[in-house]
Amino acid sequence: MPKLRIALIAGLFSLALAASTGAATPTTLPAGATIAGIDVSGLDRAGAMAKVQAGLQPVWERPVNVVVEKRTKQVATTDLGQTIDYQGMVDAAFKEVARNHHTIHIKLAKTIDGKKLTAFITKLGKPYYKAPRNSRVVLGVRKIKRIHGRPGHGIRASNLRQKLINELRHPSPARLIHARTGRIQPKVTLKTLARRYSTYVTVDRNAFKLRLFKRLRLVKTYPIAVGMAGLETPAGIRHVLEKQVNPDWHVPNSPWAGSLAGQTIPASDPRDPIKARWLGLGDGVGIHGTSEDWSIGTRASHGCIRMHVSDVIALYPRVPVGTPVLIH
Repeated sequence: MPKLRIALIAGLFSLALAASTGAATPTTLPAGATIAGIDVSGLDRAGAMAKVQAGLQPVWERPVNVVVEKRTKQVATTDLGQTIDYQGMVDAAFKEVARNHHTIHIKLAKTIDGKKLTAFITKLGKPYYKAPRNSRVVLGVRKIKRIHGRPGHGIRASNLRQKLINELRHPSPARLIHARTGRIQPKVTLKTLARRYSTYVTVDRNAFKLRLFKRLRLVKTYPIAVGMAGLETPAGIRHVLEKQVNPDWHVPNSPWAGSLAGQTIPASDPRDPIKARWLGLGDGVGIHGTSEDWSIGTRASHGCIRMHVSDVIALYPRVPVGTPVLIH
């Protein structure tokens, strides 16, 4: 019995040893194994690494020559953000062997860091860059001063970026890239500003004039009345906040309103001083028509801007909500 037990134990030990040997990490790659198209059959990790680097570096890691206005700069692919993961590819090959895969074909593991590529293009372009100047306007009471922008100059960054990406993805024999330079147009033009300030209104209290500007050009001037002494039309920049046709008059709780203070006077009531149209500028101030035509050209209102009824009717559809109104 002791001999039988010893034999049994020896047999179990042999099986365990065989299983352990079968599960051991492989030290070489099988026949037909490739990494990025390079044959690495029978090689260990160090050998596979050396052969893959020797095969890929002359193709993928050769410097790129970038020509800018007849000047050539040689650039390492790492400076363009390219990284080839040699270690990762070799590790992947041996993992496939450990999984008992008989066919080992590992693809090229290559990445491009977009931020690093952008940083290179920015640095390369600095000596050739002249900033464009945006167009601008000075909004006045009587006129709008238009200041033209001017183009700048520099590398066509998006064009160069795409060329470099294409070169890194598909290496050419010459590894030669021509960067284009040219005019850089300003982002803000007078057309842009004309759309931004499609409508602009000014109120000239001293001249008793309301001016309507469309796309930065004066198109109409209207006579007006403004606030009387003590109830002056407030100066500053405002905006059209609301519009109404034949509005009721919500009388403010002010001493000048007398017995009408706090009441709402309907549009049909002769006591309603707001005629035809109302363009509200906030705080009870607005542009409206008046039946007191004699007051136009004077300081007669309680803070509002009065217009002839026919004028305010003509102005109303041409001034959208949100229009800036400069009161001076």
